[in-house]
Amino acid sequence: MAEIIQKDGTWVFDGDALRLTPGRDKNVSLLRRTLGELVVPLSALAGVSFEQGKRAGRLRLRLRDGSDPLLLATGGRLGEPHDPYQLIVESDRYGVAEYFVDEVRGALLLDQVPSAPVDRYLLPGPAVPISVSAGDGTASFDGAQIRLEWNWKTEDAKATAGPRVLAVTDLTAVEWHPAAGLENGCLRFTVKNSPGKAPPKYDPNAVELWNFRKDPLMALVAAAVQARLPHPATRGEDGGPPGPGALAVPAPAAEHEQDAVLRRLRELGELHRAGVLTDEEFVTAKQAILKRM
Repeated sequence: MAEIIQKDGTWVFDGDALRLTPGRDKNVSLLRRTLGELVVPLSALAGVSFEQGKRAGRLRLRLRDGSDPLLLATGGRLGEPHDPYQLIVESDRYGVAEYFVDEVRGALLLDQVPSAPVDRYLLPGPAVPISVSAGDGTASFDGAQIRLEWNWKTEDAKATAGPRVLAVTDLTAVEWHPAAGLENGCLRFTVKNSPGKAPPKYDPNAVELWNFRKDPLMALVAAAVQARLPHPATRGEDGGPPGPGALAVPAPAAEHEQDAVLRRLRELGELHRAGVLTDEEFVTAKQAILKRM
């Protein structure tokens, strides 16, 4: 087992899954604290890296395209403070972080986990029911229906129609956009056979966001809905446009090189079990192989 404990959070790898627990430090984002602990199966992982800095480093997980509803719904637009797949590492724990990376990479190789996109969700998405108030309304989701309620800041053209109830079965897509510069963000639902999109300010199927503290929490609503929509890889021509996380065609892998690395790691494991290599020699040899990748 590999474990790294930091103010930003705790990551634990048991060989089959990574358990990501956000820290209690005041600098940990509201989204990460609300999302809570994540369990990422090894099969959902495409890679792991560690970047050193002068004062702090950063561990990063790269998930396989299509495996996580949160990443699909947000389309890669979650900023660093809110990304649950990054961990800030203090400089005195760089060695632990590098060991953590080596352990995860070794498991990916030994289990021959491909990095190609997947055609089903491998993470469940945020728990329901979930309700978030931000921008010009409140979005609530019980697992089957979304309810949009408006506040006093809502544009009259949208508010006069009253609360909006949307069934998941009537949706083709959901997306979350953060506010950027002078452009407001939104949580938007695309309904089957609906006309072209109106600006979020006037769209009865969208909550407009103004870059306030709770805006990122709307991404959790989007992810919970995304987890209950058909996977983008399985949609037919009549299932609406591909979502923001539509799967790309994977690039060919260097299979012969990977096979050679796997064989060498297996040989080292056999020598270690036979007592030919000490624990220290085994770890040193394994790290040397992984670093040459």
